[in-house]
Amino acid sequence: MPDNPVTDRCVPPSSSLIEYGAYIAGKKVEAAGIPEAVNMVRAHNDAGTTSDAYVWVGLYEPAAPEVEWLAEVFGLHPLAVEDAIKAHQRPKVERYGDSLFVVLKTVAFLDHQTPVATSEIIAIGEIMAFVGPDFVVTVRHGEQCSLADVREKLEDDPKLLGRGPTGVLHAIADFVVDKYLYVADLMQDELENVEAAVFAEVSSRDINRIYQLKREMLELKRAVGPLQTPFNALPQRRMIPSEMREYFRDVGDHLSRVCEQVQSSNELSDSILQAALARSNALANEDMRKISAWVAIISVPTMIAGIYGMNFDRMPETKTVWGYPAVIGLMVVACALLHRAFRRNGWL
Repeated sequence: MPDNPVTDRCVPPSSSLIEYGAYIAGKKVEAAGIPEAVNMVRAHNDAGTTSDAYVWVGLYEPAAPEVEWLAEVFGLHPLAVEDAIKAHQRPKVERYGDSLFVVLKTVAFLDHQTPVATSEIIAIGEIMAFVGPDFVVTVRHGEQCSLADVREKLEDDPKLLGRGPTGVLHAIADFVVDKYLYVADLMQDELENVEAAVFAEVSSRDINRIYQLKREMLELKRAVGPLQTPFNALPQRRMIPSEMREYFRDVGDHLSRVCEQVQSSNELSDSILQAALARSNALANEDMRKISAWVAIISVPTMIAGIYGMNFDRMPETKTVWGYPAVIGLMVVACALLHRAFRRNGWL
């Protein structure tokens, strides 16, 4: 335990505490509280020949005093604690002494039955992990991407638990990156569906949907992109055991694939948007040609009727019996010739 006592102004996590446990030799050991679990783990590590015992504490959107209490229990760095409390941090991997502070953006695909322009397609959250020699503290922000399945999977396999705190970090990172792949694939499917709709019959709704997907793709890019460089460098850190480095390299490869797919989807959305706007302009021009053609056709009888409607006495053929049908016939013939000409030119 650190020398600094837990102060009165700090309180142990209560409502934000999801689960905690002491893990010794690949098995979960029940403890009365977090301090008891820490004492049990450190006593085991001090007495034994191996240091395979650690504590894992999981929090969900904790208050500042709760994180500060854990900071004094585990000796967490104040800057990292401040980031964990405020959330909305950039994805990163930072080292503070003998511990790591990792910020991972979580993503989840929201399937709306009737999406509108303001609907979110991707929900963004955060998982922050403090990883030390004998502890893991995870702080989650956002409703999506619960770590319950990750903890259950580890607890069911003593070999995975025996990998220590870095094994827990790998399991969390692998879980988050798999979510990236899943969401990126779904976004790719959405873009392909919109692309098919655009080339079938474009509408303003399709253009709004493309803008919406473009906006969400940028959110996904901001969540995934900044993590690639620090995570690829993670296997080279001395804190990562040699037997775990290949596992982190595998996660880094998956992350690189996600980044490439997100970049490709982002470029595809740009192409689809340009194609949709071009097709929309072409359809608008086609409609304007049709309107102009019909206006030209209708203008002929309108002009003739306007001339004969001026009621002059000396108008051609006004006094003859066949004058009226002759003028009507002239209108019909003129309109038919114009209609044929416009059809041949592709305006109708």
